[in-house]
Amino acid sequence: MGYKGKFKVWRGDASGGDLKDFEVEINEGEVVLDIIHRLQATQAPDMACRWNCKAGKCGSCSAEINGKPRLMCMTRMSTFEQDETVTVTPLRTFPVIKDLVTDVGFNYAKAREVKSFTPPKDLKPGEYRMQQIDVERSQEFRKCIECYLCQNTCHAVRDHEENKESFAGPRYLMRVAELDMHPLDTADRKKAAQEEHGLGFCNITKCCTEVCPEHIHITDNALIPLKERVVDKKYDPLVWLGSKIRRRTSSDA
Repeated sequence: MGYKGKFKVWRGDASGGDLKDFEVEINEGEVVLDIIHRLQATQAPDMACRWNCKAGKCGSCSAEINGKPRLMCMTRMSTFEQDETVTVTPLRTFPVIKDLVTDVGFNYAKAREVKSFTPPKDLKPGEYRMQQIDVERSQEFRKCIECYLCQNTCHAVRDHEENKESFAGPRYLMRVAELDMHPLDTADRKKAAQEEHGLGFCNITKCCTEVCPEHIHITDNALIPLKERVVDKKYDPLVWLGSKIRRRTSSDA
């Protein structure tokens, strides 16, 4: 059974905009993205939104629905009351291009700042060996679809534009943590996390984990363990002493 539903959709561009009211047909089993497409087809042909797979795997249709960062293709209309007005707005953290489309270039810039996997120099391709337990530690993080909902909801970025230059955000700190867990990676990820990617800005509120559509435990399994390893290296006197001894031994050799 279909019904007439009420929507408010943000319309505008970088110069400004406002919420526009729509009344639209809603059918059983539909998701928010279906309704946006119907509005494009029937009432607002110039409405801009990103989408690709419509299966929750490309991360393209990120938006804020009733104030919560979500994927439009994974938000069922059945989760709302029939007389409820559904409000759809662009991701607040990133600059608006048009309507529901934002400029997420910040994330690509931060991705380029993370040093790639760095294996030992004497290890040739085909000689890499890992234990299954090491594979499983970081396998969860590979599920990321880069929808940037975690980046959008992280208040260290969302509420403080000035932090963007120094803070990579949860998605790319998770990438740093993943590489730091890799037994064959030789780069100093702990120092980079603290000094280059702004790990100290994260105060583990778990807002990034709460909005992740892939249900990755970003805070508990990536950010907190990374913070613990950084603290161990930087402040634990035994770790500090051990590093000095190893450095002296290697220099003597």
